[in-house]
Amino acid sequence: MISKILKLTGLQSEEDRKAKLYRELLRHEAKIGGELFGPVPNGGHREFFCLNEYTWIWYEEWTDKSGSKQSRTTRYEVRPNGITKIQDGQGYRSLSDNEALRLFEAMKSYERRTRLELYKSVA
Repeated sequence: MISKILKLTGLQSEEDRKAKLYRELLRHEAKIGGELFGPVPNGGHREFFCLNEYTWIWYEEWTDKSGSKQSRTTRYEVRPNGITKIQDGQGYRSLSDNEALRLFEAMKSYERRTRLELYKSVA
């Protein structure tokens, strides 16, 4: 009840406002990242974003040929000895050199596009 009143009066804590802003920026970054690899097919959804300085997330939803919704979440963890990939909660595996290079290029594109499209007025 108190939170509803605070929302109605606009009296949110500084911490709540920061958390909301962070979530909104992350959603926007994820959308930009999802567009790096071409248009998202109709009925699909794609996100690619930097969760923190060590973790990158790729998420995609699509409809398969039978009309069933499918999704895949891939988490990339940047470690001192390489990059580890975890897909849909399965085991950890190291990236091949080729896959690591493609991820690195995607990271650079993401950084460039988010800086230009989202943070240009504050950079």
